Amino acid sequence: MLLDSIGTTPLIKLRHIGHEDGGARILVKAEFLNPSGSLKDRPARAMIREGIRSGALNFDKTLLDATSGNMGIAYAMICAALGYKAALCLPRNANQERKRILSALGAEIIETDPILGHQGAMEMAQSIFSKNPRQFFHPDQYNNEENWRAHYNTTGVEIWEQTRGRVTHFIAGLGTAGTFVGVARRLKAFNPEVQTLVMQPNSPLHGLEGIRYVPGSISPSSFYDDGLSDGRMVVSTEEARKMTLALARREGLFVGLSSGANVAAALKLAWELPPDACVVTILCDTGFRYLSDKLWDSPNKGKVY
Repeated sequence: MLLDSIGTTPLIKLRHIGHEDGGARILVKAEFLNPSGSLKDRPARAMIREGIRSGALNFDKTLLDATSGNMGIAYAMICAALGYKAALCLPRNANQERKRILSALGAEIIETDPILGHQGAMEMAQSIFSKNPRQFFHPDQYNNEENWRAHYNTTGVEIWEQTRGRVTHFIAGLGTAGTFVGVARRLKAFNPEVQTLVMQPNSPLHGLEGIRYVPGSISPSSFYDDGLSDGRMVVSTEEARKMTLALARREGLFVGLSSGANVAAALKLAWELPPDACVVTILCDTGFRYLSDKLWDSPNKGKVY
């Protein structure tokens, strides 16, 4: 069954990108190899399964939620596979690749004011649901505990087992924070000495779709636990773009900008660590979701990183 193919993604050692004069090794979790092309397959499956188990989702209801793209695509794929309907609220300026994938999977797209960003999409989904709760199942990814539990039960366990318990550092950006919270909590349960860090864009006006700029006083979701963060590594959009291109051209890993940002942060961290340290980060989604980006037109001038 399609849902059974979610997870158990490989953990890949970077061979050509890293600190040539020493430093820690970097391993990347290839979440772009999930069936819909992103790590969001894991929490989407968990939230839908819990909705079915609890009776909140049945064939008379439509799944409704806000999305910046990846979670919506995961919802749409799973709903199509199981025979449910999906309606997704997303800003009008979301990229065309994501909209076309949602349409291909049969989801209804509800476009929201781009000026209001993802907050506007969240408010639209909540408004529609509150007016007719019997018509919709609203998983509410930013407040659903199954979001982080999906990564606690799967991603974190896989990283621990794939490194044979040798992981010393984990770093990832925050969207809903489900990946960071779930993986960090699980790794620290295995070994409290594991350091878990947040990748932070250097500005609230950044170009990393799906990643949130989160000042210390603001929580990206109701379940985010800042106590799990042992530090932050700041990455600029330009650094993320350069690393994304380098991953494609030097490692053969065709992934999106948030993945490039995670690896750029992991590289900065690795430079500060001894060779026996092991840094793990996440390749969040596939580069096929960003084909219209002019990044891929950049001339090949040799080594980027």
